[in-house]
Amino acid sequence: MHLGDLSHPNQLHGLSTAELTDVARQIRERHLEVVSTSGGHLGPGLGVVELTLALYQTLDLDRDRIVWDVGHQAYPHKLITGRYDSFDTLRQKGGVAGYLKRSESDFDHFGAGHASTSISAALGMALARDRRGEDFRCVAVIGDGALTGGMALEAINHAGHLPETPLVVVLNDNDMSISPPVGALSTYLNRARLSPPMQFLSGSVEESVRHLPFMGGELPAELNRLKGSMRRLAVPKVGAVFEELGFTYMGPIDGHDIAEMVRTFQAAHREGGPVLVHVVTTKGKGYPYAEADQVGYHAQSAFDLTTGKAIPSKTPKPPSYSKVFGQTLVKLCEQNSKVVGITAAMATGTGLDLLQKAIPDQYVDVGIAEQHAVTLAAGMACEGLRPVVAIYSTFLQRAFDQLIHDVGIQNLPVTFVLDRAGIVGADGPTHQGQYDISYMRAIPNFTVMAPKDEAELQRMLVTCLSHDGPTALRIPRGSGIGVPLMEEGWEPLALGCGESLREGDDLLLVAYGAMVQPALDTATLLEESGLSATVVNARFLRPLDAALIHPLARRIKRVVTLEEGALAGGFGAAVLESLSDASIPVELFRIGIPDQLVDHATPQQSKEALGLTPVQMAERIRERFQLAPSLEQQSEAHYGLLSS
Repeated sequence: MHLGDLSHPNQLHGLSTAELTDVARQIRERHLEVVSTSGGHLGPGLGVVELTLALYQTLDLDRDRIVWDVGHQAYPHKLITGRYDSFDTLRQKGGVAGYLKRSESDFDHFGAGHASTSISAALGMALARDRRGEDFRCVAVIGDGALTGGMALEAINHAGHLPETPLVVVLNDNDMSISPPVGALSTYLNRARLSPPMQFLSGSVEESVRHLPFMGGELPAELNRLKGSMRRLAVPKVGAVFEELGFTYMGPIDGHDIAEMVRTFQAAHREGGPVLVHVVTTKGKGYPYAEADQVGYHAQSAFDLTTGKAIPSKTPKPPSYSKVFGQTLVKLCEQNSKVVGITAAMATGTGLDLLQKAIPDQYVDVGIAEQHAVTLAAGMACEGLRPVVAIYSTFLQRAFDQLIHDVGIQNLPVTFVLDRAGIVGADGPTHQGQYDISYMRAIPNFTVMAPKDEAELQRMLVTCLSHDGPTALRIPRGSGIGVPLMEEGWEPLALGCGESLREGDDLLLVAYGAMVQPALDTATLLEESGLSATVVNARFLRPLDAALIHPLARRIKRVVTLEEGALAGGFGAAVLESLSDASIPVELFRIGIPDQLVDHATPQQSKEALGLTPVQMAERIRERFQLAPSLEQQSEAHYGLLSS
């Protein structure tokens, strides 16, 4: 069967193991072809190809429900559910989403971009099924990295107390999340995966049997059953935790042996209660470079399939904000042993991998457990340490209560670095960092700031660690704007003090963080049409620099706020409230992300769709205040005069 002919996963039913193995080969080829060209998640999907095919042999997706945790491991699912031909539009504007999306396909039963949600969702579906008296299967596929998240453990705890509720949880155990998972649970699973009997039964002996002349490359059913029985006898304790929590435990089984998985999944469906099937897979399976570097090939930009190396950019780029943060934190940790960097399974993405390599004693990875990371930091701060918690803006949302209750109310000196703040591009709505301005400005005692460039980021990190209270620093995704970094002499900024970067009498542009440089570019365009603008780099969201902004607003009257975040409760709202409280009458125009989801596209495409490029913002400002005709209109008028 050709993969392109698959429009429905039920077409896999009845295929032989050899035929499914051929489909697996085609899935990997298509997966590698597309991701090497356009970029995307690589290792997770390559590791679950056989698992997907075997599981779907036992499901009817017209009726049954499957929930893939996170969703970046579900590229094989997309390829066998009618998206083969459109797969080369992956993560592009208007194309196939990088995560599961209910509006994209009837087979995407639950969408998620954050880890550890699958068991809760699948259990909810199962309870709804039972309440309605229906009969279909509910399956959650979760990685061992996602199992470190508290929400997954909460769901297991609940499901285990529902012995009459059929639910299958497939534990995709590849000893990885984005980075290697941490903690006691990971160590526990490793004891099974790496035990000598398990290695013996999964390794050379099996390969030797397969290559006997009379075997024809296949293990007979009897030997397969014997292998499974011996494996369970060899590692009898690995399932004890799950059994004690009320699950029937099956495994560990080879996640690349289709026949064995089909038999196990069929047995799991017959159990009638909560079942956990422990499947051992290899992240990046089938592509040697991805198998050898499972962190680096978790996700990739465009790369050369033959060499595995990234295709270099045509133009050199400044270092990323994440890298600048990581390098700066290393220097600050060298100067102060009380400073500790904390991440929630995102060392590479946040730049904390630099600290991990340089000073491992001042580095902590808690796994996919953002809530725990925040309160852990609060406990450290109580005992005199200066924790710096680096988490993506979109992931820190999961710890909102801890930010308020455990840090803010107690006024503890914890620093939060919110990476990927603002528009992030191809990952889509689940990953856009558009809400942190709104949720951080509501939390008591926090000082909240955002740098205009990478050098100001360095000074702000020093500012955070010099302040005796909670602080938050938002940084955008991607490269800086190219300003020289400071090597020494970092002085903290005065809290709540912005700066005026440009003088003008017609408009006041007050910009926050990554929107400062676009505000300057916008002011230049406005000047070309005869309008002069004062541009302010606010620097701080809390406290806002009223001493700078209020006098300018009184004089200029026309105020524009610019932010790369949600307008609802955002930076512009903070300026508006401040001016209103001071009874300063102004015409105020807020520019930012309106009340809508930002779909997957390149960051530039998203900004264009939202009207956030300098050319668009200049035009919007002119129209809003009816100050002057647009440059296009002026050109047309000039041409008309010449013609007449």
